[in-house]
This record gives sequence, structure tokens and C-alpha cells, in this order.
Amino acid sequence: MNENLAKKHQIVDAVHNDFKAAALAIVAEYRGVNVAGMSELRRSAHESNVHIQVVKNTLARRAVQETEFECLTDHFTGPVAIATADNPVVAAKTVSGFAKTHPQFKVQAGAMNGRLVNEDEINALASMPSREELLAMVVGTMAAPMQKLVSTLHALPSKLVRTMAAVRDQKAE
Repeated sequence: MNENLAKKHQIVDAVHNDFKAAALAIVAEYRGVNVAGMSELRRSAHESNVHIQVVKNTLARRAVQETEFECLTDHFTGPVAIATADNPVVAAKTVSGFAKTHPQFKVQAGAMNGRLVNEDEINALASMPSREELLAMVVGTMAAPMQKLVSTLHALPSKLVRTMAAVRDQKAE
């Protein structure tokens, strides 16, 4: 096996492993985005634990085989970037946010759970709260009854104290 073919096999294996580990994959055309823009996307994706890759379309078609993202095969045309992540909301937020600031970057399609996802569904995912925000909402919802109970229990003795203070003040006059 020659050296070039071995490198291609390594690329296909690496991308295939990324697809197997991902919950969401997004294919976007990056034609017209300059190097600084792509570097910005890669930087923000790295911070969010989203993998951004630009590979040859033929290699991407091979890498996607035997994964739940096979439905993306027809979308590997032209210069495309592939975004994969194990957290679909984070991936959608990263790609959608970049697409808003860079109109040349066009989301073509995505896949999740073995089915195609269009740009509107990706934007809907991006508008969802993150995992941390959802956990904060759950904790707040669970804490609300306890806070109400504590404030009610605190109100009874303080009302009694205020009443006694008023009676004391009235007798002092």
C-alpha cells in the first residue's frame, strides 16, 4: 500500500470514528469564508467540544458508511465542512452562530438519529437552552416549594413578634 493511500485510510478511519461518537452531524458549505473566518469557527468549535473537519467528499462518503449518518451521503458536494458533536444543542449553537455572522457559510443539512435534519430544525436546536441552563431550571423549580415553605414558616413568628411589639408600644404610651 502506498503512502498516500495509507493517509487516506487514516483520514477515513478518523472521520468514521467521529461519526460513530456523534449525536449530530452538520454539513455546511464554506465557499467564500476566508481563512480567518474558518479559524474563528474552529476556535469556537474547539471550545465547545465540536469537531469541525474539511475532508474530500469521496473520503467523507466512505467515512459515513455503516453509521447512522449515511443519509448525508448525497450532501457531500462542493467545498463542505463537517461538524460533529456528542451534544446536538452545542453543535447546532456553534454552527448556527457562525452562520449568522458569516452569510457565506451555508448549512446544507444535518443528521440526527438516522434521519436528515434541515436548517430550520438545526436553528430550532440552537435556540434550545443548554444542558447547564436546563439543570438550573430544574433545580430552581425543585427549590421553589421549599423556599415558599420557609418563607411561610418564617412569616408566622415574625408576625407574632410584630404584634407583641405593637402591643408593647401601645402600653408604653
